[in-house]
This record gives sequence, structure tokens and C-alpha cells, in this order.
Amino acid sequence: MSGLFGAASSASNMANAVGDLGKDVTLANGPEDSISDLAFNPNPADAKDFLAVASWDKKVRIYEIQPTTGQGEGKHLYEHDAPVFSVDFFKDGTKLVSGGADKMAKVCDLNTGQTVQVAAHDAPVRAVRYFEANGTPMVVTGSWDKTVKYWDLRQSTAAATLACQERVYTMDVKTNLLVIGTADRYINIVNLADPTKFYKTIQSPLKWQTRVVSCFTDAAGFAIGSIEGRCAIQYVEDKDASSNFSFKCHRDPPTNNQTNVHAVNDISFHPQHGTFSTAGSDGTFHFWDKDAKHRLKGYPNVGGAISATTFNKNGSIFAYAVSYDWSKGYQLNTPQYPTKVVLHPVQGDECKPRPSVKKR
Repeated sequence: MSGLFGAASSASNMANAVGDLGKDVTLANGPEDSISDLAFNPNPADAKDFLAVASWDKKVRIYEIQPTTGQGEGKHLYEHDAPVFSVDFFKDGTKLVSGGADKMAKVCDLNTGQTVQVAAHDAPVRAVRYFEANGTPMVVTGSWDKTVKYWDLRQSTAAATLACQERVYTMDVKTNLLVIGTADRYINIVNLADPTKFYKTIQSPLKWQTRVVSCFTDAAGFAIGSIEGRCAIQYVEDKDASSNFSFKCHRDPPTNNQTNVHAVNDISFHPQHGTFSTAGSDGTFHFWDKDAKHRLKGYPNVGGAISATTFNKNGSIFAYAVSYDWSKGYQLNTPQYPTKVVLHPVQGDECKPRPSVKKR
């Protein structure tokens, strides 16, 4: 057994654990620079799948995904004044919020094509998320100015501001759970029913810089990915602390007693099964079952770092972005580096939990 949880102990199991990229489809007319974020429209009443792509080329692109071919058709494009770092759909799928290095967040109405600025910070906006407070549409923004701000879209000033210990690197929301990952490995947990204070603050159980936090589908906890090829599963409540654990991933096989480790760039939870993906600088992605502590599938190298991932609303499509992720400095960001968005059709039991495990 290797240090990877769920690593297969026999050759036959190992073969079953290798996933197939043969049906993956690359989107045409993709971004011209590194891809920072992906988001699908979440509205189950919308029969169509729309995918938003945020990029360092200062643009947000929205594609309609064709269900029969998997091809994407460009539907809309709008721009920021600097690289775009984060994007998220509103619950009904008709609007989109984005934030970036121009220190602002914008909301685009996909029905009218109009874009308005809704938020401002003193430094780049690293993360944006949509949520609802008592039925009111809200946007939360996290910035390198060490603040998280809440925005009621009916007013031009922040509804509230949370001061963080350090720059905000990553952020996620699920129902009333807001998780904020900052520099110096702080993880702030907020109950959005009481949004102006931290419900709990912990230091990341991982020893190195936090790259991503991602909330469980049931909002009982979250996963953390770091730059040193590790992922942590963390529950919000102390009564569940015995279920917390971390594991190694996105590491090359050791050679000469040395192991190359790679950043975990994104973690996405399957909306129905509650299983999750990790994707990294090593150009691979994996599907995991946290309750069984088991790796479901690992996939071959896709030819470049995977910088962002997301599932569509019913979990039938897994989108991943192949682009330079800056983990090796600007010198290696060459014009030849691949930049593309790829759609992976989720088939069979790829993301299903192990049947022998009782659900929580």
C-alpha cells in the first residue's frame, strides 16, 4: 500500500481504479491565458447547462453545453480591467458574479447582457460567492486586502465587513456555511445566519500554504487542499472531530528517496453523491469517497496543470481547466503551454460512493 488513501493493493484493483479520458471533449474558442475558475449554473429547473470560465486574459466567457455532443457554444463574454480570479452563478442561473485583480466584483445579467460593478476592495478580489440571506440575494467577496465583505445588491456599499488575519486565498459557501482560507494557514468558519463574526477559527491541519477550501454538499464540513500534495477533510462541529483526517495526493512515485509533490489546485464535490475530486499541478485528477477513505478513480496526465474544476448541477459532467497555474514561477509560462477547458462525461460508478459504506 502507498501513502495515498485508497491506493489499490493489487494489480487488478489498480487497473479498475484508472479512469478513461477517451470521451472527454475540449471546448472550442477557449481563453487566451491561464484559467482561474469554472462554474456551472446550478438551477435544476434550467434544462440547459451553462459554464462560466474566468481567465487571466481579463475575460469571463459563458458557454452553453450541448447535451448530445458535449460541445460548448459561446453565449456571452464580458471583461474586467485585470485578470479575473473567481466566478459564481446565482441560484436561479440568470446572473453571474465575478471578481479579479481590478479590485472589484461585477454581476452580469445573462438575460440582458448588462454588467454592473457591485463590490470594491483595496486589493484584488480573490474569491466571490453567491448566497441568500432570508431570501435576499447576496454576494460575498474575499480579498487580498484581508477582508471579506457582504453585498446586498440593492445598495452600493458593503452590508458588512469581516476583518481576516491575512489575505484571502480561497473561499466557499454551501447553504449557511462560509469557509475562508487565508495566508498563514488560517481557516475561518462563518455561520451565514450570523454573518458578522467567525463561528470558529482553526489553523489548517496541513503544514503548508492553503490553495483551496471546498464545502461538503451537506455543509457539515469542508475539504482543504494545499501546495504540498495533501488534502484534509474537516468537520465543522467538535462532536464530529473524530472523522477529521488528511491524506497525501498528487505526488510522483519516489525516486532515489525523493518524492516530487504538487499543489492541489481545486477540489469539487459531486452534487448528488457527496464524493469529491482533487486536481493538481501534476496534470491529474482523482475522485474520492471521504466516508470510505477510498480513491474511486485516478486519471492519466492531461498534458498540463489542472487549474480549476467543477461539476454541473446533476453531476453528469466534470469540467476541468488545463492551463499554467504559476506553481513554478513566471519563467515556465511559455506560449506553448496548453490552455483549454475540457468536459469529462461522468459515467457509471466513477463518482458513486462505495456501496458497502453506510451513509452518515
